[in-house]
Amino acid sequence: MKRLFIFLGIIAVLGLTAAKLLSNKEKTEQKVYIPDPDPKVGVKVAVAELRDLSQESGFLGSFNPNRKAEIRPQASGEIVKLNVEVGQHVAAGQLIAKIDDEQLHYQVEALQVTLEGYQNDLKRYEALVKGDAVPAVNVERTQLSIRSTQAQIKQLNKQIKNTSIIAPFGGIITAKMVEKGSVVSQGTPIAEITDISSLKLVVNIPEKSVNEFKTGKGIPVRTDVYPHASFPGRVTMIAAQGDEAHNYPVEITVQNSATNPLKAGMYGSIASDSKVKGEALAVPRQAIMGSAKQPQLYVVENGKATLRDVSVGATTNEYYEITKGLKAGDRVVTSGQINLQNGTSVIAQ
Repeated sequence: MKRLFIFLGIIAVLGLTAAKLLSNKEKTEQKVYIPDPDPKVGVKVAVAELRDLSQESGFLGSFNPNRKAEIRPQASGEIVKLNVEVGQHVAAGQLIAKIDDEQLHYQVEALQVTLEGYQNDLKRYEALVKGDAVPAVNVERTQLSIRSTQAQIKQLNKQIKNTSIIAPFGGIITAKMVEKGSVVSQGTPIAEITDISSLKLVVNIPEKSVNEFKTGKGIPVRTDVYPHASFPGRVTMIAAQGDEAHNYPVEITVQNSATNPLKAGMYGSIASDSKVKGEALAVPRQAIMGSAKQPQLYVVENGKATLRDVSVGATTNEYYEITKGLKAGDRVVTSGQINLQNGTSVIAQ
């Protein structure tokens, strides 16, 4: 009887142990991750639709002066007059500086005395030649001496004229390199003059937009300094060659304004409102993948992403025109393509 109780006790313990293990197995199986055989990827989508593909392109540049030049004397010597200061406005032909020319005047005076002597000699020789008192060669030599002296006087007068340094055009003195009393040599810069009666706005235009600009075309120009003002500009130069980035410098001339005066070095901007194409089927630029030769995009159909080849046409800053492979109303993936393959189930957001 005792053995029967022991046997029954062992069976009861084994039963409880088996029940506990079975319960633990069920709990463990519940905790084990079982992947979804058909996972859904969250993506953002946009609808392909007809759009008026127009864009306003803004181009920023800086104003250059109409003219700028360094004033350099054509004579050497001490500056005895200097009539300008930085910031001063000067007119064309106005005296900027004067170089000492006293010695040159003395030389001219001496040559004029010599010339007068030759002229007197010529009169005497001409009278004597008529009476055969002297040979005619004396008359010829005196005439040559007169011509040589006159040439020397002209040369000195030219040097005297060069001692007066004048403004080549009207403008503002933007630099002064010397002071009164300085000794300068020929070609030494003494001042800089800048003409800002009109300014040239130089902007770099990308290759795709450069054909919108024609010489003589009127374009309004704006600047942050006067945000509510518009300056009428005119295209005066389009570069024949672009840089390595395929940008072409375009020059737009603007007349300066007394009301809103512009300065060289300021920033200016223009806007080119260009109609890229009329109404066309378009999708956001973010939807396009692949290469330029073989563009692709994902289309969401029946909860799945389908990779589709398309052909693109005109482009703007935000949209691509789709000329083949898509129809209006198709939903295209614009974000999340990196997690997709052809046929992946998606949840559109």
